[in-house]
Amino acid sequence: MPEPHLTLASLVVDPRLQQACGVWLKGGRYQLLPPPSSLVGGTLSTAELEQLLDQVDAVLIEDGVLPQPAVAHLLARGMRLPAVVIGAVSGRLTYHEGEVHLPPDQLEQLTYSLDAAFARVLSQELQGISGGNGDRQDELSEGWKLGNRLKERLGLLGVFYKRDPDRFLRQLAEGERRDLLDSLERTYRDLLLSYFRDPAAANQALESFVNTAFFSDLPITKTVEIHMNLIDGFSKQLKLEGHRTEFLQDYRLALLDVMAHLCEMYRRSIPADAPIALSATSGTEVLS
Repeated sequence: MPEPHLTLASLVVDPRLQQACGVWLKGGRYQLLPPPSSLVGGTLSTAELEQLLDQVDAVLIEDGVLPQPAVAHLLARGMRLPAVVIGAVSGRLTYHEGEVHLPPDQLEQLTYSLDAAFARVLSQELQGISGGNGDRQDELSEGWKLGNRLKERLGLLGVFYKRDPDRFLRQLAEGERRDLLDSLERTYRDLLLSYFRDPAAANQALESFVNTAFFSDLPITKTVEIHMNLIDGFSKQLKLEGHRTEFLQDYRLALLDVMAHLCEMYRRSIPADAPIALSATSGTEVLS
């Protein structure tokens, strides 16, 4: 039985970026809708935005397009859709705390980022985090809970969202696998470059890397290899420029941080009563 399509509203103004997103989503479980003409023309009203998001399952947002008054209105209405924000990793929030950030040069990870966006919103709902304010946790807010909406529309429980083995790294064609690994390396490079000087941006890059690593079942050994290759490249460049390199050892903290976040994602993915087996490919405990 084929998986149901999940529809994505596009708040992407740049036509080249919209086209690129469509390419990376083609043939998957996500159906990307074209951006509304009023958005492209700069006249999208808050009422139109609310109506648009009421008809979809998630949203792609180009950084800088969504005005803060519209965000405040959506959250006051309890409308917290899974969201991927496409733009430079800056540490700023665009929509809500469950959003996932992805730079334009890392769109190879788009489907995995969307998986993570769904999982984050569902997880936050289970923890009691909502988008409404104070006394406004009413029937409207309850109706906008992602789990309720997915169950009502698709006949599925919200917690149906899980990793797709067909999109595990080892199942991809060679070209797709290389593209994904190259993209992950760029994400990890963003993490290293901002790790000590911009913690908020580093955290978003870390979350992006960990999300894709988890949903693509990236082997732990490959994560270590990406880290070591980048540090080795930095070391060679610094030596050529006549700089000291001892401080690069401090970036082992970034690798430990990634590992800790990955372990936590795997821990949360395993139901309390589920049997556990050790994956020979990932070196991480997964559902058997």
